Amino acid sequence: MSTPSMEKTTVEQIAAPPMGEPAAVNVEYGWQGNNRVDLLENGEEYFPRVFEVLRQAQNEILLETFILFEDKVGIELQQILIEAAQRGVRITVSLDGFGCGELSSEFLAALSEAGVHLQIFDPAPKHLGIRTNWFRRLHRKIVVVDGTIAFLGGINFSADHLGDFGPEAKQDYSVEVQGPAVADIHHFALLQSGRPVRAKYWWQRRRQRRSELAFSDHDGQVRLVYRDNGDHRTDIEEVYRQVLRSAQRRVVIANAYFFPGYRLLREIRNAARRGVDVRLILQGQPDMLVAKLAARMTYDYLLKSGVQIHEYCERPLHGKVALVDEDWSTVGSSNLDPLSLSMNLEANVLIRDRAFNRELFQRLETLSNNHCKAMSADTSPRGRVWHMTIGFLVFHFLRHFPAWAGWLPAHKPRLKPFAHPPGVTPDEPL
Repeated sequence: MSTPSMEKTTVEQIAAPPMGEPAAVNVEYGWQGNNRVDLLENGEEYFPRVFEVLRQAQNEILLETFILFEDKVGIELQQILIEAAQRGVRITVSLDGFGCGELSSEFLAALSEAGVHLQIFDPAPKHLGIRTNWFRRLHRKIVVVDGTIAFLGGINFSADHLGDFGPEAKQDYSVEVQGPAVADIHHFALLQSGRPVRAKYWWQRRRQRRSELAFSDHDGQVRLVYRDNGDHRTDIEEVYRQVLRSAQRRVVIANAYFFPGYRLLREIRNAARRGVDVRLILQGQPDMLVAKLAARMTYDYLLKSGVQIHEYCERPLHGKVALVDEDWSTVGSSNLDPLSLSMNLEANVLIRDRAFNRELFQRLETLSNNHCKAMSADTSPRGRVWHMTIGFLVFHFLRHFPAWAGWLPAHKPRLKPFAHPPGVTPDEPL
């Protein structure tokens, strides 16, 4: 690390001229068979495995994250990336300007000086001590190593995903993918990083299509779906609605921030009405009270239709996972709220695998049975009249917020490469 100087760097100095918006390319990824998918629960399972794979990287690391903190997890990640860069691994790290806004420029400069290509999504300075880049976040969490192993889910690189963080430690999930689907995740990550990507030739597309058909009834299938502000604004929400319409036996959704629009709520209700066992695991100990107020506005509507609702009360729930029947699951970064479904950049993987579905179901069953409080139509929290009034206003404000925000003049968020100014030693946060 450099010795701190009296000079200060600004966001304008840290960020070089705009490189452009993340690629909003009209690419739709299909199902890929013959994959191995492993569920990773919380930081205790996720960090050791990701760090092990990063230490073994030989050629390339692509990493995107919403949050990277300068804590024990972030510092270990920093050192692993520096060591990888020093042995010649090509590394691109994309960080969200809001979620990573408290990183010191010294922390970032150490990565940059080692050869890590850093880029910040929509960096912005504070005004009167308040950050203004709240919306349209880079909310994805993706790691791809050597084009052969990928990690994707909801876990950020921060110590609050570890149990020893205390009562505010988050409950969350990610997956490790190995197999043909990694090529799609790698392709997507390259596009978003601004790196050149070779287009698939017609015979490669035909081979992929044949692969999709050949494995339509087998386990180990994975498909990448994402949300951007271009041609794929509603892809993740539409997938949820489609599988809810086709559900026959059971649906389990564990989601941190739950206040979807009426169409998705209606599909959840309709599945329960036709006899599907529908269970929701939602926050009972939220990190933001507004999430709890908004979610509870949906309780009566869903409970009266037979939907089971469990509030996880042990610590904040941060997961974004779901399963339908015995062979379909999804894990990713997308909440079921207006920000994730209408504004943020998100990515989920869809999984057709009975063994994976069974493991995810068992873990969620253990969570709901041992650490959750079951709600009922008679005992669901209604609170005082003013609580209900505030909740009603919050729910409908958030439901319509993306449309209203679209009326306002706004800049387009951009990826900006980190450029440490020569002759200046940074010692301030981004």
